[in-house]
Amino acid sequence: MRRVVTLLGRAGLAVFCLLLAALPAAADWTLPPANGKFDYQIGGDYALPKGVKVVSRDWFAGTAPAGVYGICYVNAFQTQPNEPDVDRPDEKDKWPAHLVLTELGDDPNWDGEYLIDLSTPEKRTEAAAYVKPMTEACAAKGFQAVEFDNLDSWTRFQDSPLASQPPFGRTEAVAYATLLVADAHAAGLAAAQKNTAELSKTEARTQIGFDFAIAEECGRWKECGRYRANYGNLVYVIEYRKKDFRKDCQNKKLRKRLSIVLRDINVTQPGSGTYKYRAC
Repeated sequence: MRRVVTLLGRAGLAVFCLLLAALPAAADWTLPPANGKFDYQIGGDYALPKGVKVVSRDWFAGTAPAGVYGICYVNAFQTQPNEPDVDRPDEKDKWPAHLVLTELGDDPNWDGEYLIDLSTPEKRTEAAAYVKPMTEACAAKGFQAVEFDNLDSWTRFQDSPLASQPPFGRTEAVAYATLLVADAHAAGLAAAQKNTAELSKTEARTQIGFDFAIAEECGRWKECGRYRANYGNLVYVIEYRKKDFRKDCQNKKLRKRLSIVLRDINVTQPGSGTYKYRAC
């Protein structure tokens, strides 16, 4: 470096430093502990079960956990349902109306959730800009990562009135996810692929830039191996059926490599009457 300074002089050195600054830096975000004991608390915060090292909580209502790795849940591909007396910017009526697809009605599995329209580059850019403050709020709260839910929203068009001419598909979803992950990384957050096992490693890791995966019911749908192929031990699995959870835990390869938990489908809090939590 001393010789470079001599040859370039002060003006040249300034240019050289600018060029260095423009180069991609080493990752400025932290990955979760591989195979760390996991809990999924997007339905509401509660005291961490013993030994938990990784937890996901809602970006708006949740708090970053102290002393463990915190993942921030953002429903970026669908709206949240409208809630009385709750002023969430991700509710259906708070999103810009032209970005919300209403032709199919709400998600048949989740009342009040509507698809975000990803059909054009302009809409994807605007939608990503709308989500960006939510991602930045995650970082401000002290979370280390973010999961963007409903990445597979394009599959909702199957067997629907829009099946013959879907407004958008996999390509558009990947393009939108790429924008979201870039914003996450810029905020110093790692980014999780949420479900959507059909993505190739090139799409998920190289193009979009996801760092790890959160997989719901990958045992039930025989998808865990796909996530493991892409992310190694950085896969956090939620099963909602006891028989799938037991089967996962009985599989030595899965149990040793992946973080697997059983939760109730509505991810409720202890004392709710429906709360379930177990870990392999």
